Amino acid sequence: MRTLGDLYLIPNMLGEVRVTEVLPLKVKEIVLLCNHFIVENEKNARRFIKQIAPEKSQDLLELFPLNKHTAIEDKQTYLSYCLSGFPTGIISDAGCPAIADPGSEIVHIAHQKGIRVIPLVGPSSLLLSLMASGMNGQSFAFNGYLPIDKNERRIILRKLERRAKEEHQSQSFIETPYRNESLLQEMLQILAPQTALCIACDITLPEEFIHTYTIREWKRRVKEINIHKRPTIFIIY
Repeated sequence: MRTLGDLYLIPNMLGEVRVTEVLPLKVKEIVLLCNHFIVENEKNARRFIKQIAPEKSQDLLELFPLNKHTAIEDKQTYLSYCLSGFPTGIISDAGCPAIADPGSEIVHIAHQKGIRVIPLVGPSSLLLSLMASGMNGQSFAFNGYLPIDKNERRIILRKLERRAKEEHQSQSFIETPYRNESLLQEMLQILAPQTALCIACDITLPEEFIHTYTIREWKRRVKEINIHKRPTIFIIY
């Protein structure tokens, strides 16, 4: 019986920070082990590999792009090395693969083909923000990006606020960084004064900012923060 190679889910840093501050040694060991990687962006992946394992030859690498333009037919071929007995890694551009991030389709294919999937420990902005928020960590939901349309977004925000209140479930979501400020202003306008809002910005970086206040309190403090173009997680409860 042919031995299959493992599929490793390799986390990345969330920004400019030393590798040793956020990633365990095991991640480097796996990067050194693998020569075949499924990646969001080849340039970013090579840079990450060079950072975590500078001794590894870049000439050995074979990288497969995984993004919204990747054809379904190509995805079906990305695990060919695993099927031939060689390990393959999925590298996120930031954080953990397959969590608010490309990779889940490849993982699903791996399970179908009987390939062992091994997730590695690394920073997840979703979990780290929830840990530091003081909100319900027993029941929570990640809702991705909210609608761009203003009316639809307001409807969703009220729906999430109602769910948080009725189900006692923390509701987290993100926005394209350059729209952070407008989303925050919208929440201050339409959410109830007693609703709690956590803003978690630049997680794991030196300028990290994580605070939870009610909407009423945020209205008094909003001028003290700047989240424009900074990766941010929002949680309401």
